[in-house]
Amino acid sequence: MSINLDSLSAKELDALISQAKKRKTTLSKRKPIAVVRKKLTQLAKAEGYSIAELFGGAAPVAPARAAKTPARKVSKNAGKSVAPKYRNPANPSETWAGRGKQPRWLAAQTSAGKKLEDFLIR
Repeated sequence: MSINLDSLSAKELDALISQAKKRKTTLSKRKPIAVVRKKLTQLAKAEGYSIAELFGGAAPVAPARAAKTPARKVSKNAGKSVAPKYRNPANPSETWAGRGKQPRWLAAQTSAGKKLEDFLIR
């Protein structure tokens, strides 16, 4: 947080200074976190509880969203591999099943004038 002090009037500066002094006083009156944490742990232990039982061991739960998006349906064939349909004649280890984006080797060949059918695996 940065405040452009050059743009503030004298009245605004005085108000800012008084707010800062109030905040500083409030913070100086607070006990250190370690002291408060120790007191809470001792009090919980004296009553037979642990801090995790009282406040939960996990991070705070985020507020619920107003509208949930519907879950995406997963295809029954999701994750299954498909047999390749096309093979690179220059490098037979490079194949393509015909799904998704064309591989670079095939895109380069088709843009050079060859037909997709030329690369079919028989």
